[in-house]
Parts: sequence; C-alpha cells; structure tokens
Amino acid sequence: MKIEQIFEKFLTGDRCRWYDSRRKGAARMPDRTYLAIDLKSFYASVECRYDPRLREVPMAVGGSEENRHGIVLAKNELAKQFGIKTAETLWQARQKCPELVVVPPHYERYYEVSRAARAIYARYTDRIEPFGIDECWLDMTGSTLLFGSGREIAERLRREVREELGVTISVGVSFNKVFAKLGSDLKKPDAVSEIPPDRFREIVWGLSA
Repeated sequence: MKIEQIFEKFLTGDRCRWYDSRRKGAARMPDRTYLAIDLKSFYASVECRYDPRLREVPMAVGGSEENRHGIVLAKNELAKQFGIKTAETLWQARQKCPELVVVPPHYERYYEVSRAARAIYARYTDRIEPFGIDECWLDMTGSTLLFGSGREIAERLRREVREELGVTISVGVSFNKVFAKLGSDLKKPDAVSEIPPDRFREIVWGLSA
C-alpha cells in the first residue's frame, strides 16, 4: 500500500472502521466532530474592545522599545492593509504606516477575555483543549445530538462570542483536529469554514503550499 493511501485511510477513519470490522459484534465508531476556534488578532481585538476609538485607526499592540522588545504583537484590520506583520519591529511598521497607533499590551485583559470565551465554549462541551491563550480545539462529537451539527454550533459560538465579548473568532469544523485547524485559517476574521469527510480532497489538495 502506498503512503498516500495509508495517509488517506487514516484521515478518513478507514483505519478505525477496519479495526472494528475485525471484532465480532463491535459497533462502528461514530464520526467525530471537531471545532478549532481562533480568537482573531486577539490582543488588538481586546484593546479595541476597551477603547472603541482604536477600531477607526491603524493600530498595533507593541512591546517596549526601551527594553528592546519593540515588536508588533498584534494588529487590527486597518493596520493589516498597510502590510504590517506580527513580529516585525515597530520601526519597520512605522515605515509602512507613519500614522500607526501603538498601545502597550495589557495581559490581564487578554486572560480575562480568554477565560470568558472558554466559558461560552463550555456551554456546548466540556471537551476543550486549549492551544495558547487565543486558540482551542473543541470535541463536539457528543454534543451534536443536543445542539445540532458542528457547523450550526460553530455559527452559534461565533455569534455569542461577538455579541457578548466584542471580539471575533474564526472557526474550523471537521472530522479531525488537523483539518479543523486548517479550516479556522481559511476565512478570517469572523467566519466558519467546514471541511467534511466527503469533500476534504477537493478542499485541501487544491490549497497552495
């Protein structure tokens, strides 16, 4: 068997179905549903939440230039239009956008909003796997009978986070965590993308490297 076939069987769950078929009377494993949630431009979004005026100007959250930590930690959508990138120096960012507004990070605010977001996720599942302060995987396999399909849950989460916390999320929905994470990067900053088992080849294989 070629490595591509092995990889595809693993991703589509054929490996699990084959294993179950070898056991007499074994029930087929249920299709899994994962959500990958990314709080987009998180630091910048939180700063705009506390000071809405920042939504109207190109802004970035930046470290201390005096302490040699003067890099862009996050930026809003207007700053992105100038080509400003995370992790570049503030000096470089100002060359691209002289009007850039730079605010210092307020980590206590970020932790507060992150905890509040996870409390919203917990309304739908207790299987939450954090990946940093702004990302989580949610296993919704046991929740779909109560709350609807993975996409329906994702849309509800997107709306509730935006309305209750004033920040946006992008959500990927898929049958494994890898494709769910990939889906969360397909559309930004306030969107849901789904990669279902019957379309993953069409969606994933066509993406540029």
